[in-house]
Amino acid sequence: MIHGEIHLHVRQYINGRWETSATTGVSANPSDTSEVVAEYARADRRQAEAAIRAATEAFPHWSHSTPQRRADVLDRIGAELLARKDELGLLLAREEGKTLPEAVAEVARAGQIFKFFAGEAIRGGAGGGGGENVASVRAGVQVDVTREPVGVVGLITPWNSPFVIPAWKIAPALAHGNSVVFKPAELVPACGWVLAEIISRAALPAGAFNLVMGSGREVGQALVDSALVDALSFTGSVANGERILQIAAARRAKVQLETGGKNALVVLADADLDRAVDCAVQGAYFSAGQRCTASSRLIVEAPVHDAFVAKLRQRLKALKIGHALERGIDIGPVADEERLAQNLAWVGIAREEGAEHVWGGEALERATRGHYMSPALFLAKPSHRIAREEVFGPLACVLRADDYDEALALCNDTPFGLCAGICTNSLKHAMHFRRHAVVGMTMVNLPTAGVDFHVPFGGRKGSGYGPREQGRHAAEFYTTVKTGYMLA
Repeated sequence: MIHGEIHLHVRQYINGRWETSATTGVSANPSDTSEVVAEYARADRRQAEAAIRAATEAFPHWSHSTPQRRADVLDRIGAELLARKDELGLLLAREEGKTLPEAVAEVARAGQIFKFFAGEAIRGGAGGGGGENVASVRAGVQVDVTREPVGVVGLITPWNSPFVIPAWKIAPALAHGNSVVFKPAELVPACGWVLAEIISRAALPAGAFNLVMGSGREVGQALVDSALVDALSFTGSVANGERILQIAAARRAKVQLETGGKNALVVLADADLDRAVDCAVQGAYFSAGQRCTASSRLIVEAPVHDAFVAKLRQRLKALKIGHALERGIDIGPVADEERLAQNLAWVGIAREEGAEHVWGGEALERATRGHYMSPALFLAKPSHRIAREEVFGPLACVLRADDYDEALALCNDTPFGLCAGICTNSLKHAMHFRRHAVVGMTMVNLPTAGVDFHVPFGGRKGSGYGPREQGRHAAEFYTTVKTGYMLA
């Protein structure tokens, strides 16, 4: 069992064995930087390549396993995550800085994802993803369209959701018969390790699942470069995603990217303002704004602009910022010192460009030394950098729109296209927005940051590349289609 204050020592998991490495790293509690959460082995390129070879050797066996075996493995993983959600949520809160209720909810969602894909393993059939029998245009010919697993899949995940994002990659990969090499972010090694430890006891063949912790420059690059890795799923920065795509596509590997967003929440004059403010606070600031679905652009119709800003300011003033494990805390610390410095720099950029400061944006001191800051709000223009670039912290800006048409145009005026929300009591505007917002996901009278685990997740434009994640649509990435003809 894992309890608070325990200092973990975590290792690589390669070919069914736990391994140490030549070098180690440390993760600290962002709520109390004096507390070491984990000391972890840092894999080198040699270990990453060993994990890839192990996955390659395990693939023929795992890819031909029965749907029932794959379902049982995933169901076992999901059941343990759900049973241990409080304990593992505590670990997540200590290592990443989410408030404890948010952290527990994330672990539970990870468990639900594994359970869902246990069902998908059965529904998909032995071939890894369902199929169909199609009448041929030629007499006496039978046509079958089936799905088969892709092969060895490299999974590179970020630090901000260290259970749920790995879950929605690992679970479908295994459900559809692929073998996996998993590289979590170095900021959250203990979360990656404990998930791997649960998977290691789920009766997978050796090599079907591997954990390698280390730098993106060495371990991640090994996954990107290897001709043995058939598919790569990456969640992270735009720059890293573009580099991965260029390298992997050159060797014709399958690539799936989720690379953030600059999401809008549109508030129309007919909206319930209290609900709209609640959507803005949850979407822009909870989890310290460290979500790719965060609504960092609040586009408000002119008649209610001032009233909305006043109500939002009052809500921000009332939010409690503090240690992630304290009861009643609304927002915990940001993830580390580098992120805090970046966020404060963005506050400075906003001021320098002439954005009007409304509230927050200061570093805070608490009883324990941590990476705390007050949630920041600015009134901005569309040309300001804070209205165009992803900040990935507790900072949002309000943009004024004269009417719905201008609000929609501002919503779409971005190189990103992950998600967008609208608060309105007009069915006409809600339906028009859902159709014309150039994004992968829309929300009506709901926060932008909040999605279900059984439906597709992903974006357009600079926010994503390749098939969607989650739900039944995950089969599009983790399987390949084969068409078979037979003379009857």
